[in-house]
Amino acid sequence: MKKNRKYLLITSIIGVILFAGCSSQPMSYNSSASKNTPKQAESDVVSKIEKTIPTYSPTINLSSIPDYSGSPYETINGNEPYFSEDEYTTSSFEYYADLDELGRCGTAYACIGKDIMPTEERGSIGQIKPTGWHTVKYDCVDGKYLYNRCHLIGYQLTGENANEKNLITGTRYLNVDGMLPFENMVADYIKESNNHALYRVTPIFEDDELVARGVLIEAKSIEDKGDGVTFCVYCYNVQPDVSIDYKTGESEYNAPVTVTEESKNDKSYIEQSEQSPDSENLDSRTYILNTNTKKFHYPYCSSADKIKDSNREEFTGSRDEIINRGYEPCKKCNP
Repeated sequence: MKKNRKYLLITSIIGVILFAGCSSQPMSYNSSASKNTPKQAESDVVSKIEKTIPTYSPTINLSSIPDYSGSPYETINGNEPYFSEDEYTTSSFEYYADLDELGRCGTAYACIGKDIMPTEERGSIGQIKPTGWHTVKYDCVDGKYLYNRCHLIGYQLTGENANEKNLITGTRYLNVDGMLPFENMVADYIKESNNHALYRVTPIFEDDELVARGVLIEAKSIEDKGDGVTFCVYCYNVQPDVSIDYKTGESEYNAPVTVTEESKNDKSYIEQSEQSPDSENLDSRTYILNTNTKKFHYPYCSSADKIKDSNREEFTGSRDEIINRGYEPCKKCNP
């Protein structure tokens, strides 16, 4: 299966397994100059970025990222970010990739210091609808809503509010369990030390899918050469008990629903039920089997599309029946 997997496109400035050369993709830039820093400082920072940070469009094989196995994130590259020494600076800046032809975000990159951290509460971002956006609720999700408008660089770090180049469609699980702990770690460090940290977040899309499979987050503190903060992690854009079609953003509940008299009258339960299979369908559904790898998939799973005809089998029945036949659920679509 691995050798047949599609490549993931990272549209950004990341130095992850650099197989490709420089791209001409334009990027937008915000510096601390717009936040009470002299114009000369802005010029110096822009000059440094343009000279030392090329814009890459590398490709990496899906097999280089571990399959989701229950943890919201995994360390990558030995937990060492891919920054080069030429990128180290104590001048605060923000740098955002322009949206691609599908309207998807690229990398968001910053040197974060206290001077660009917000001093007021976050405003509304509801007017932004990132690619793959759907408003849908499930009882199994904390706060009900499956999707959040996820800041690539968290608001507490740079004060970016309704910036469409900094917001992706992300699950509640990605936003709270995956990304937030690392955002808080960097924010706390900078507030306590008054130092700076390089911070880069790259959404990872597969082919022309509208919802990112996950995000790669890199960070390193500057003045103490990483003693305060250093990490390189991949956070999964998944939601336990929910299957996601990353091409469209559509979703499906795939765990039994516990019905109470109170929940029957709850609007969010009704909306969730419309998105979920009924109790009869939970016992009998159609799956795609890979007779070679002994994995089973939902029919819309991208991995199912890659199965050779000679190894492909359509099965209608219960999930337990397939498992009893020796098959394991796909870790991508979580059937």
